[in-house]
Amino acid sequence: MLPYRLLQTPFLARCRLGTDLAPNKQTVVGLVHLVCFVHLVSPVQPSKPNRPNKPNKQNQPMVSQLWKSILALLFPGGLILLLAIGFLRPQGLPMWLQQPIAALPYIVLTFGLIFGWYLDSSRMILSLLVLALADRAMVLLPTVEADQETVGQTIVAMTAFLVPLNLLAFSILKEDSLWKSRGLIRLLLVLLQPVLLLWLCLPDQHDLATSLFTGAFIPPLFTEWTPIPQPALVAFATALLLHGIRFVLNRDPLEGGAIWALVAIFVAYHTSRYGWHPTNFFMTAGLILFATLLQSFHRQTYRDALTGIPGRLAYDEAIGQLGKRFSVAVIGIDQLTQYANVHGKSVSEQILKQIAPKVLAVCTSGQVFRTTGEELTVLFPGKSTTEVLSALDTIRKSIEAISLFLRGRERVWEKERVTQKTGPRDRALPVTLSIGVAEKLNDSATLTLVIKSAYRALYEAKGA
Repeated sequence: MLPYRLLQTPFLARCRLGTDLAPNKQTVVGLVHLVCFVHLVSPVQPSKPNRPNKPNKQNQPMVSQLWKSILALLFPGGLILLLAIGFLRPQGLPMWLQQPIAALPYIVLTFGLIFGWYLDSSRMILSLLVLALADRAMVLLPTVEADQETVGQTIVAMTAFLVPLNLLAFSILKEDSLWKSRGLIRLLLVLLQPVLLLWLCLPDQHDLATSLFTGAFIPPLFTEWTPIPQPALVAFATALLLHGIRFVLNRDPLEGGAIWALVAIFVAYHTSRYGWHPTNFFMTAGLILFATLLQSFHRQTYRDALTGIPGRLAYDEAIGQLGKRFSVAVIGIDQLTQYANVHGKSVSEQILKQIAPKVLAVCTSGQVFRTTGEELTVLFPGKSTTEVLSALDTIRKSIEAISLFLRGRERVWEKERVTQKTGPRDRALPVTLSIGVAEKLNDSATLTLVIKSAYRALYEAKGA
C-alpha cells in the first residue's frame, strides 16, 4: 500500500483540460510521501465563441469589493450615530438611564485618552481634546457673558470652522508621538485656539470675528436652514470630501470614523433648537473616533501593511484551527522579480498591492494571507487538492484578465474599462500567476511538510 494517495480525477489527468489548458500545456501531478501536491501554470487561452446571456464573472469581485467598502464605511461609525440618535433623543429615556447617559461624555473622554496614550496615537488624543474644548465653549461661555446672543454666534461660527479643519489636519499630518517636538507643537496649537476664541469674544473684537468667520459667499437664502455660517459650511464640506477621498483610496477605518464624527458634530450644532443636548453628539463623535481607533489597531495588527490583506498574526491564528485535513496553496506572480529589477522595488510593491486584494476577493472558499516575501498563502481547511483546484484556477484567470499599466517611472494603475484610454507614457504590465498546492493526507504529515510541498509545486510551475 502506498503511503500517499494518487489523485485520479479527469482534472488531474495528464491531458488537455478542454479550454482551460492549451494543447501544449498540462496539469502536473507531483507525488511525495504523505503529501500530494499540484502546480498550476498560466496557459495561453484559446479563443472561445461568444456566449450571450452569460453573467460576467469578472465583475463579481468588483461588486464584492464595493459592497465590502460600503460596509466598512457604515460600521461602526454609522451604527454608533444611528444608536445615538435613537437613545439620546430629548425625554426619550427613563429616569434611571439619564444619569449614566450624562456620565458617558466623561467615560468616553477618559477611555479615549487612555487608549490614545497606550497606543501612542496623538491623532486620537488631539481629536478628543478639540471636541472637548469645542463642547465646553458652547456650553459654558455664553452663560458668563452679558451679550449671550453675540457671543454664542461667535462661538458657533469659530468652533464650527476650526473643528473640521483640526480633524482633517490630524488625518493628513503623519502620526507622531505627542511627546516629540512635532507632537508638542500640535498640542500647543490646539491649546492656543481657546485663547483665540476668548479674545474674539471680547466686545472690541466683534467686527473682526464677524469678518473672519461669518462672511457670505452665496445668498443667505440658501443657508437659512442652518445656524452654521458659510465659511464653516465650506470647512465641513472640504473635510468630508477629503476624508471620503482618503477612505476610498486606503479604506482606512480612521477615515471612515472621521466622516461619521464630522456628521455627528454637524448634528450637534443643530440640536439645541430642538431640545437636544450638543454634548451628547460631541460625545458620539468621540466614541466613533475611539471605536475606529480600536478597529484600525486591530487591522494594523492582523493585516499586512503593504497589501491590506490578513498578515502573519492572522495566519498564525488560522493554522492553529486547520484540523486534521486541509490543503495549502502558494501563489506567486511570475513577473514580479523581473519588474522589480527593471522598474524598481516601488513598482513591484504596487503590483503586489493591486493583485493581493483581488485574490482575496475572488477566493471565497479559502483564507488568503501574506506572511513574507512576494508569495500569497491560501489555506483551505477540510478540503483536498481536488476540491480546491477549481477555485485556484478561477483566481488565476481573474488575475490574468487584469490590465495593469506603468505611467511614467513609478505609478502603476489598472485599466478597469475597455473604453478607458491609455496615454503615450503608459506601458503594459502583463501579470500571470503560478500556483502550487499541497494536501495533508494523514496524521503523519506535518504542516511544515505540506507547506514545503506547496512551495516545491510552485517552483515547478514557475519553471514549466
